[in-house]
Amino acid sequence: MDNYYDYRLIGNFGHVIASVIFGSLNIMAFKLTDSVKNIIHPSVQKRYLQLLDKVGIKTLEDLINYYPVRYEDYSLISPISNLQPGEKVTVIGKVTSFSHKFTKKRGFTIQQAELDDGTGKLKINWFNQLFLKNIISPGINLSVAGTVEWQGKFLVMQNPEYEILKVPAFGYEGRDLIDTIHTGRLVPVYPETKGLTSKWLRGKIFSLLEIPIEEWLPSQITIAESLLDLKTALREIHFPSSPDLLAKARDRLEFDEIFKFQANGLIRRKQLEEKTARVIPIDKKKIDELISSLPFKLTPGQITAIDQILNDLNQTHPMNRLLQGDVGSGKTIVAAVAAFSAIKAGLQVAFMVPTQVLADQHAETLTKLLMPFGIKVALLTGAVSNSVFSIQYSVLNKPNLIIGTQALIHNRADKLIDRKRLSLVIIDEQHRFGVEQRGKLVNGEPAPHVLSMTATPIPRTVALTLYSDLDVSTLTDMPKGRIPVKTWVIPETKRLSAYRWISDQVKQGSQVFIICPFVEDSALETLKSVRAVTTEFERLKVFFPGLRLSLVHGRMKPKEKTQILSDMKAGKIDILVATPVVEVGIDIPGAKIIVIEGAERFGLAQLHQLRGRVGRNDSQSYCLLFSTDNLANSRLNILERTGKGLELAEMDLKMRGPGSVWTTLQHGWPEFKIADISDYKKVNKIRQIAQEIINNLDKYPKVKVLINSMLEKQMALN
Repeated sequence: MDNYYDYRLIGNFGHVIASVIFGSLNIMAFKLTDSVKNIIHPSVQKRYLQLLDKVGIKTLEDLINYYPVRYEDYSLISPISNLQPGEKVTVIGKVTSFSHKFTKKRGFTIQQAELDDGTGKLKINWFNQLFLKNIISPGINLSVAGTVEWQGKFLVMQNPEYEILKVPAFGYEGRDLIDTIHTGRLVPVYPETKGLTSKWLRGKIFSLLEIPIEEWLPSQITIAESLLDLKTALREIHFPSSPDLLAKARDRLEFDEIFKFQANGLIRRKQLEEKTARVIPIDKKKIDELISSLPFKLTPGQITAIDQILNDLNQTHPMNRLLQGDVGSGKTIVAAVAAFSAIKAGLQVAFMVPTQVLADQHAETLTKLLMPFGIKVALLTGAVSNSVFSIQYSVLNKPNLIIGTQALIHNRADKLIDRKRLSLVIIDEQHRFGVEQRGKLVNGEPAPHVLSMTATPIPRTVALTLYSDLDVSTLTDMPKGRIPVKTWVIPETKRLSAYRWISDQVKQGSQVFIICPFVEDSALETLKSVRAVTTEFERLKVFFPGLRLSLVHGRMKPKEKTQILSDMKAGKIDILVATPVVEVGIDIPGAKIIVIEGAERFGLAQLHQLRGRVGRNDSQSYCLLFSTDNLANSRLNILERTGKGLELAEMDLKMRGPGSVWTTLQHGWPEFKIADISDYKKVNKIRQIAQEIINNLDKYPKVKVLINSMLEKQMALN
C-alpha cells in the first residue's frame, strides 16, 4: 500500500534506489506546476488528493512549499552498547526476530522486534500497527529512532520512527553510508490532518527534491544578501544537514515570501499609476466653510490626512489610499471632507460599508453634516424596499452621495450610480469585502479615486506588507474631550461583585455589552471554561433579574440583528449579550460598560476594538476583562495601561506573531508560511530591493516571468 511504503536509500542525498511505489517513475521528468496526483499510486489517489486539498496542496509546487512546523532531533546515532535510558537516539542494526501478538484487550495488538547492531541488542515495541508484519522480518536492516527506556532488565524503544535500509554493511559500523529520511537526522514534522501523516509527506517531498528547480532571484542579490540558492534552501528546510543550514534556509525562503508579496503590491501600484482618473479641483474656500460648520475642532492628524487626500484627488492617476485610525479618531469626518470636495466639483461619490447598521449610521451622520450644503444623500441596502428605492430614485435623481452595503454592486444600484460622474469610492472596513466585490465598484474609465478606511490598528510592518500597493494615512490622536475608557482585568473571585456593580450602573442609566467568543458550547470549549454566548445569555438572566437582556450573534438573520441593534441604540435593551459581531462600527452612545468573557482568546488589538464600543460620549465608560488564564493576565494588563490601538497592535505582533493581526483583520488576508513580518528593518529592506527590480524589470527576465505568473494566478482567483 502506498501509505506504508518506505524508501530504501543509500549514498548521497536524493539518490532514490527504489522505484517510487509503482514501476519506474522518472521524477526528473516532472515540473513543479504538475498535479500532485502524478506521484500518488492510483489505488489511493482519490483519498490522498482529498486529504492534500484540505491543506491547500494541489500541485507539486504546493507540496514542496509545504514547510515543517518543527523537527525531531534524531541526529544522535548510537551503538546499542552505549545507550542510556531517556536518550533520544537513532539505532541502526539487523532485525533478528519479529512477532505479532494479540492481547486480552480486544483490538489491541503488539508488534515486537529485536535489533542487533553487533554491540548489543535492543527490543522494540509497536502498538496496533498490523501492517508491520508485511514489512519487517528477520534479516532486514532497520533504522529506528525514539527515546530509550528500561522495561524490566531490557532496553526498549516504544513506537519508534523506523525505516528499512538497503546497505552494504551490517549494523552500527555502516552508519556513515546511510542517508535517511525518518531517522538519523533532524526529522521534519509537518502540519497534519487525519489520514495525512508526516511520514507520508516526508517520502513524497524527499523524492520531489530531485525535480529541477530553477533559481529566479538575481545572483547579485543572493550574493549581496548571503542567501542560499533556492534548491539548497528547499532541501535544507525539509531535511536540514545542520541547525545552521536550517537557519540559512529559513532566511532565503522568508526573503522569497516577503519579496513576492512586495513585488505583487508594487506591480499593482504601478498599474494603477498608469490608469487615468478625473482631476478633482479643490475649492479650499468651500472646504473651509464645511470645516467651520463642525461642532468640534479637527485634530492635527485629521488635518494632515485631509491634506494628503485632497492632494491625491487633484492628480491625473487614481488615488489608492488607506485611512486607518482608532475607533472614535474621526475617520468619517475625513471621508466626508473628501466626498464634499468631489461633490462640489459636480461629481458623484459612493460609500460602501459592510453592514446594514453601519450604513444606516453613516447615512444619518453624513446627511446631517452635508444636507445644509445642498448635498443629496441616498441609502441603498438590502433592507431598502423597492417602494422606498423608487421614491429615492424619483426624488433624488442621481444623488451626489450614495451610502450602502454590497447592494451598491448589484443591478438596482445602476439607477442611482452615474458611472460617468462617479469619481470617488470610499470603502469602510475594506478588508471585509472580497477583491471581486471591491472591483465591481472601482472599475471604470476613467478610474475613480479610492479611499479605504479601517479601525483595525495595523503595525507598520504589517501595513508595509499588506498595503504595499496603497498610500497610508494614520490618525494617531483623538478628539479633545474624549474620556479614556477605564479598563480592569477582573479575577473570577470578583465576578459576583462585578455583576452587582454592573446592575447598579444600569439602574443609573448605563447600557452594557457582554461579549463571548463562541456561539455554542462544545465539549472542548466547556472543558476550557469558555462561556458560549447562548449559554451565557440564559445564565445572565438569573443574575440580572428585572433588567432587559437581549442576544445577538453572527448566525442570526441580518434583519434580526439589525432590529436588535436598533433597539439597543433606542435604549430598549439594558444588556446586550453578543459575539464579536458588534466589534466594528456600532455607535451606541448609551453603552458605557463592555464586559469581555474569555479575554485571553482575543488579541490586544481586537480587545481594543471591542472596547471602542463604549466611551463614545463625554461620560466615563468601563471595560471589564474576564479571563480564567492567569498566565494571560500579564498581557491583558497592558490594556489597563494604554488606550492607543497602534501601540497595542505592535505589542501583539511581537508577543503573538502575525496570526494575531490576521485574526483581527478577518478572512481574506494572506497567510505567510514562513516569513516573520514583525521586523520592520528587514521588511523595508526587502521592499527596497523589490522596488529596484520592479523599476528595471526588463533586466531581470526570470523575475518578470515569476511576477507575470503570480498576476495570472491572481486574476484567475478573482
